[in-house]
Amino acid sequence: MNQRGSPLSAAALAGGQSRRMGTDKALLPLVAGGQPMLGLVLERLRSVSDDVLVVANEQERYASFGARVAPDLHPQIGALGGIQAAITWSAHEHCLVVACDMPFLSLPLLRRMVREPRNYDVLVPLIPGESRQRGDGLVFQTLHAIYSKQCLPFIEKRIAAGNKQVVSFFEDVRVRTIDVADV
Repeated sequence: MNQRGSPLSAAALAGGQSRRMGTDKALLPLVAGGQPMLGLVLERLRSVSDDVLVVANEQERYASFGARVAPDLHPQIGALGGIQAAITWSAHEHCLVVACDMPFLSLPLLRRMVREPRNYDVLVPLIPGESRQRGDGLVFQTLHAIYSKQCLPFIEKRIAAGNKQVVSFFEDVRVRTIDVADV
């Protein structure tokens, strides 16, 4: 174990089509003249992982960020496909997966997640909110979670069946949540 806990990989998903934004949000600066959002995200990921990658299909676009760029295995699948690629291409058994447009990632929370014992397949914050995921007023933060390679066959099964919802495979793996009080 190193100072960060057991080693894990960390990935920023940057393969979206940016339909709502109209431009690649990963490359947008948070402030005029500032560093792109992806750069801010990667800085935080580097503080908790020795294996940092960007999941995107346009390697040239992201090569200057100094992280490996790994392609989707199934383009056009969305977040579930990005998570699958991150886990597949990760060097370690577990991979922290975040979105490229999360420049305010909390380092204390990331460090806490990294230090958690790895007795899960998914470690995910669960916070108040509304979504199609659950009917109890709580939402899994699936793009701020740690996934193990044990998830891969279950993700592949959902993708093959045409189910793109990230939480669709949760019933098949060991999911541990982080309570909103801890978040």
